[in-house]
Amino acid sequence: MMRRSILALLCCGAPLVTAAGASASQGSVGTPEQIAWVRSASTRFVTAELTGDGAAACTILNSPMRATIRHRSCEQRWNAKLSRMLHTPGVRAQLRAERRAIAAARVVVSGDQASINLPAPLIAGAPNHLKWTENCWMVEG
Repeated sequence: MMRRSILALLCCGAPLVTAAGASASQGSVGTPEQIAWVRSASTRFVTAELTGDGAAACTILNSPMRATIRHRSCEQRWNAKLSRMLHTPGVRAQLRAERRAIAAARVVVSGDQASINLPAPLIAGAPNHLKWTENCWMVEG
């Protein structure tokens, strides 16, 4: 099965809170700012996937996931993965649908843990968990 979006918050940039985002937060748990940050990060990551930007994708992974593996940097691994993924028929349409779903997805923040309820797992087979680390929300792997 095709790999789905990895979502988390970039350490830079201010979160945007819109009227649509605020109304979509019903059922979510956390402050409006926390919920907006998780949604903003999620949108940026899916956009990085759609554009095949491995460097942008890596900025939201926690440090163990950014490590160099077999002499390949995180950016090199993700660029290769995204290139393969984006050549699979239907992937772009699914990513666009997923990006639209972010605005209405339920977000739950509890302490330094967060999750976003999307139709696809963040990492193949793993739950949609984020952790507050390095002074930002990062994908917990």
